[in-house]
Amino acid sequence: MTDPFAGYAGSLDDPASFCRNIEPSDSVPLPEVSRAIYIGTAGAVRLVDASGNVVLFEGLVGGSILPVRAQQVLSTGTTATALVAML
Repeated sequence: MTDPFAGYAGSLDDPASFCRNIEPSDSVPLPEVSRAIYIGTAGAVRLVDASGNVVLFEGLVGGSILPVRAQQVLSTGTTATALVAML
């Protein structure tokens, strides 16, 4: 399959190029910092952002996208499931 956009430099406004399932962990960071996180099932997400701040996002709706650059999704405090890192 050809990719007509392969020769273009991407920006943070562009759609994600890669996606990875997230297994929340209090000890293991994500392999790469995300551009956003897809929330499969409603709940809360507690994460470490790209600057190292621990933040709790509550009341997230299933099927929504959380536009945050995260380096880790913590298992303690995270109740949302089916999370996908968008890169």
